Amino acid sequence: GTAFVLAGPLQLEELRIETGRGVVPVRLERDGSRIVFGRMTQPLPTIVPFDRADELLDVLGVESRLPVELYDNGLPHVYVALRSEDEVAALAPDQERLRALGPVGFNCFAGSGPRWKTRMFAPFAGVAEDPATGSAAGPLALHLARHGLIAFGEEIEISQGAEINRPSKLFARAVGSADAVERIEVGGSAVIVARGEFRL
Repeated sequence: GTAFVLAGPLQLEELRIETGRGVVPVRLERDGSRIVFGRMTQPLPTIVPFDRADELLDVLGVESRLPVELYDNGLPHVYVALRSEDEVAALAPDQERLRALGPVGFNCFAGSGPRWKTRMFAPFAGVAEDPATGSAAGPLALHLARHGLIAFGEEIEISQGAEINRPSKLFARAVGSADAVERIEVGGSAVIVARGEFRL
């Protein structure tokens, strides 16, 4: 979203965004002067088991099909694999209990093949639920590939935001292998939903 806003008037084909984990390049595709798609190469995450997994599953009232792991690519995200998209849609977690589990985003997902549904809760940041989480999409593709649910290099389509009436689609892939991740890419589009100005 940041790349769409900044690169629009500058007519750039690539924008490089400096983050706490390094520079993130975003390649942009246009239809005339209008940006229609962007694809970023994300920092490679660190991966560890989430040490409060049992508490998290109790808060959510679910079991996870895969190990509950924490991926940190500059923003920490935890992943919980549910049995079906309906189970993902039915989640109504206690936000205060989630907040007590730490400053991370909690991602609950289900799907198969190239199509996956996810919901991301980040009450520590004042975000009860996010409609589209680019920072979480890349690690999700890596999580699926590491655990054999998709192939490395396979692009997935991620649906998010329907439950808060802001449906979105993101695309992600992890390239390489479980022992040597080479690259993580996330792509999508963005729309302007508000405008404003600062007087400095």
